[in-house]
Amino acid sequence: MTTTATLTERYISATIRSLRPEAQDDVRAELEASIADAIEARLEQGEAPEDAERAVLTELGDPGVLAAGYADRPLYLLGPRFYLTWWRLLKLLLMIVPVCVLGGVALGQTISGAPVGEIISTSIVATGGAILHICFWTTLVFVILERSNSTTAIEKWDLDQLPEPTEKGVGRSELIASLVFLGIAIGALLWDRYRGFVHVDGETLPILNPQLWPWGIGVLFLLIVAEAVFAVVLYRRGRWTTGLAVTNTILALAFLAWVLVPLLTGDLVNPEFLAQITAAGGEGFAAGQAESADEGGVFRILAVLLGFGIALGVGWDIVDGWIKTVRARRR
Repeated sequence: MTTTATLTERYISATIRSLRPEAQDDVRAELEASIADAIEARLEQGEAPEDAERAVLTELGDPGVLAAGYADRPLYLLGPRFYLTWWRLLKLLLMIVPVCVLGGVALGQTISGAPVGEIISTSIVATGGAILHICFWTTLVFVILERSNSTTAIEKWDLDQLPEPTEKGVGRSELIASLVFLGIAIGALLWDRYRGFVHVDGETLPILNPQLWPWGIGVLFLLIVAEAVFAVVLYRRGRWTTGLAVTNTILALAFLAWVLVPLLTGDLVNPEFLAQITAAGGEGFAAGQAESADEGGVFRILAVLLGFGIALGVGWDIVDGWIKTVRARRR
């Protein structure tokens, strides 16, 4: 009986040690009585005392879990009252903040003229740190709310929150909008080359570098035609597929490469057009050019901003295509 009593005492002590002092005596008495009754019932069925003791204590389970039940203490990080709110907020923050951090750090490093390796490493480290902070602090706030039994109002669900049904296929309006936009792009390229958006002393001054004609602009025309064909095929298919998403990604990256290569080499914009801007800017613009000489001048900073803006648009086009593909496969 010494061994049996020792096991019982060890189990009860492990259970009540995390309870409030004023509750320990009551819980001890309750456990002693219930364990004794359970052991007695097993002894009446012919079990050995030691086997009966071990069986009863095993059925009671982990003393920590039992203590949590007596203390009405949850054994989970977040309960159902806050879980969905936490998860929705966390997903929203992870979709927005890391992208902004990555773009902001990369943009700042690029403008300051940092090496490519430093731009990549610094941006990745900053983005990783942002993700860790978002996950930690967002979760910590909701854990505190959970553990403090906060009465913070959580928006109750109602029928007005039901999402609108999404369009199952690719609509005619989307096709028309794509073709119209591509047509305007071709018209703008031809107008800039032959009619000009800028006129100086009666002469046409193209914005794009004339040296891009005919081969560089010809490649761009091919990309525009490919985009038009892609829009028609997508409409005929009626839904996004993995193959179409891959094609959309390739076309988007090809357009991005077409823009960035001449932009970074200084061959995208007509040098005469830039000279005209410098002359029209006066002394203030010239002073700004001098102050930013270490970063390559105002035009280089504007080129970096333009490149990042185009890259952001291309990135969203790629992501949007894959999101629509995933949704189409689910349907």
